[in-house]
Amino acid sequence: MKLIVQIPCLNEEKTLPLTVRDIPRSISGIDKVEILIIDDGSTDRTVEIARKCGVDHIIRITKTKGLANGFKVGIDACLRLDADIIVNTDGDNQYKGQDIPKLIQPILNRQAEMVIGDRQIDTIEHFSDTKKFLQKFGSWVVRLASATDVPDTTSGFRAYSREAATKINVLSEFTYTLETIIQAGQKNIVVSHVPIGTNEKLRDSRLFKGIREYVSRSIITIIRIYTMYRPLKVFMRLGTLLFGLGFLLGLRYLYYFLTGTGQGHIQSLILTAALLMMGFQTWIFGLLADLISANRKLNEETLYRVRKLELANHIIKETFEMAAADERK
Repeated sequence: MKLIVQIPCLNEEKTLPLTVRDIPRSISGIDKVEILIIDDGSTDRTVEIARKCGVDHIIRITKTKGLANGFKVGIDACLRLDADIIVNTDGDNQYKGQDIPKLIQPILNRQAEMVIGDRQIDTIEHFSDTKKFLQKFGSWVVRLASATDVPDTTSGFRAYSREAATKINVLSEFTYTLETIIQAGQKNIVVSHVPIGTNEKLRDSRLFKGIREYVSRSIITIIRIYTMYRPLKVFMRLGTLLFGLGFLLGLRYLYYFLTGTGQGHIQSLILTAALLMMGFQTWIFGLLADLISANRKLNEETLYRVRKLELANHIIKETFEMAAADERK
């Protein structure tokens, strides 16, 4: 059983040694623990520090492309390195590496395929009351969208089984945290959570400039991903709302018309017609989007099977190469 801890990094020369030092190299139930760094275009000594800290694998991205891309690149690399379990943590030493055994235990026990570390937001002193409220409210929305019970959906400290990692497809360019949970819920990947601790804050977040930007981009991500997996429900509800408003306005105009005062409400009649047409068109869009969604699910299933074949062939190739090298010796 092989565990790889992946750490997306952007200019983490000061905090990376603390993060790496905190990761246990011996865990019950795990034969081998390795550390992988994804350097997202750092301009400091992050890569040099990583080598000095004894990191096993380093992936360098020459131009900064964001946290979501770094996570995606790391997952793909871990799968090709034959990881059975993948743990993702941050390079700012926010999460306690000692909690990794606790984090992966549900996967080892075959109780879950994806485990999220619950930071227990109320216990984090440097979080403002506003941030705590937004974190809780956002997690509640994601739970509704994903049909999961994860209390801390923005936590980046999480573990994936090999099977779950193979199924996940990150499309967002902002953050992977919300998208992967919604995907997991919609793909029937068993998601669990465990309480974890956090370390003292060493730097501000680089993911967003302020709360307003984070909230707006998170809302867009949630709506986009949920609509991608449940387009018929979204468009049907929206269409029903528009059609219902149009129908009520139509009844109002009909009342005035029957009472002989309809001439002063022509605008209502025009708005009624517009809302009824918009509602009907939205229903049609929902049906078309549902057909596209069905096709996308088939494409995802095909991609999953292709990945499985690629990874299997990659492992077979490495095995033959190692055997050939042993024979030459």
